[in-house]
Amino acid sequence: METEKIIHKNLILAIIVRENSWQEGLNFASTENDYLQVGFWNYKKGHKLNNHIHLVSHRQVQKTQEVVFVKNGKLRADIFLENEKFLTSIILNEGDVIFFLNGGHGYEILEDSTKVLEVKNGPYPGPEKDRKRF
Repeated sequence: METEKIIHKNLILAIIVRENSWQEGLNFASTENDYLQVGFWNYKKGHKLNNHIHLVSHRQVQKTQEVVFVKNGKLRADIFLENEKFLTSIILNEGDVIFFLNGGHGYEILEDSTKVLEVKNGPYPGPEKDRKRF
């Protein structure tokens, strides 16, 4: 799977997967050490995935990481370093996915009726304990 990575001083801030880069099968863009495991499915009709239950596994979460999927429309994601300094902006189009591993981020919607799915790890302690606005 082809990805775009936003890296600063060997620290991955974000990974972008464009709509047209999904490969056949199951492909993960995250590593096994990331707090979020981000996988992409692309199977042919009739393919079956085994039934399963996820077992209780005690994990220690150090920070919130976030995935954004642009269902339709367009947005700009601004990416910041841990010290809140602006690094770069990325335009995300329909079908694109970005996930944030480190640093900060903000968004601007660029088209009317843009629909976005956001996923982050939990439990979620609420915005006052989870984030610092700047």
